[in-house]
Amino acid sequence: MSLSQVQTLATQTLFAVENGKNLSDELVHIIVQNPELSPQDKGMLQDIAYGCQRFSGSLKYMLGKLLNKPIDNKVLEHYLLVALYQLNYTRNAPHAVVNEAVSNIAKIGRGQYRSFANAILRRFLREQDGLNKACQFNDVAKYNLPIWLIQLLKNQYPKHWHNMVTAFQSRPPLTLRVNRRHANSEQYFKLLQELNIQAKVLDEYAIRITEPIPVNQLPKFTEGVVSVQDFGAQQAAYLLNPQAGERVLDACAAPGGKTGHILELADCDVVALDIDNKRLARVQENLSRLNFQATLHCAPAENVHEWWDGQPFDAILVDVPCTASGTMKRNPDIKWLRRPTDALKTAKQQEAMLDELWGTLKVGGRMLLATCSIFAEENSLQCQKFNKRHNDAILQEEKMLLPNEKQDGFYYALFVKQAAK
Repeated sequence: MSLSQVQTLATQTLFAVENGKNLSDELVHIIVQNPELSPQDKGMLQDIAYGCQRFSGSLKYMLGKLLNKPIDNKVLEHYLLVALYQLNYTRNAPHAVVNEAVSNIAKIGRGQYRSFANAILRRFLREQDGLNKACQFNDVAKYNLPIWLIQLLKNQYPKHWHNMVTAFQSRPPLTLRVNRRHANSEQYFKLLQELNIQAKVLDEYAIRITEPIPVNQLPKFTEGVVSVQDFGAQQAAYLLNPQAGERVLDACAAPGGKTGHILELADCDVVALDIDNKRLARVQENLSRLNFQATLHCAPAENVHEWWDGQPFDAILVDVPCTASGTMKRNPDIKWLRRPTDALKTAKQQEAMLDELWGTLKVGGRMLLATCSIFAEENSLQCQKFNKRHNDAILQEEKMLLPNEKQDGFYYALFVKQAAK
């Protein structure tokens, strides 16, 4: 497939996100619809699609500086943004990017935008350095975040917001969890060295690959020796600390990374829940690759009567649905899709789930509230409210992992159930 067609498919992702769709879902849809895409084409398409969202603030600001008036044709605007991303952030040959973009734009309407697009893109190449410097004087362009989100981070994280916005503009690392039943980090690191795959050991069972590669190129991946899992996400199972023989519930389990990790840590009886059958199938795929078994149920976690057999659990992991605001490095479209009131809405939904699941926990048991959010409404405030509603809940540990070069943003609160007073 040509660069021209990849550019066209990339513009479709811009349309989709503007219309409120999830970028990763849209990319899967596009790839399915275009089976002729080579691995290189898919890689380029993914890079452009994610890059256009990651640097949307800068790209739109620089395009605005090149225009006398706003563009009223969305197709034209999206082609220009795709081309600007390639010219500014990739090693694609500038002449090829400009030529293909102009050829695509010439097909819009009666070709009236051809010379305009050519002039804009060539002017960008001449003024590129100055335009990038100008971005430093506009917060949306500098931080590639909407103003409300910049302000929220400054308010909630006055000492850390700057590092957080820097993290959100970086590409996510490929982090592996080594299955302790097979090896540890040092042993797996040697396997990688033999294949000249550069990596860094993060802890006894976590490794970061320096340059992300397809999972099928990872040694012993299909045999279940390693799993792809963010370093921050790996902390959930450690905090829950499952023990052999325990009955453990993994609520909202898909795609199954934490389910697998729980079973790597202990021979326990795991019940895994998810509301979506397709997502539950991914849990099963992950467990099969790791050679583990669990009882899977497709049901809303809060509808306890639909799936619970009345036997109380020793431990419960509640990875509640949230804004996923801690994963904006990995899912840059979230920056533009979320609204200031979203955290309050999801926090309200989480309450019912936490309250219902608490009733399935035995006295002396523990429940871990987990989110991949950085918003207080879904995290510390949720924790406080839960404690107030349940006088038999003791907060044993609370952790906020901020997004950085090593991990996404995660929040954890571990409660222990005591006998009712």
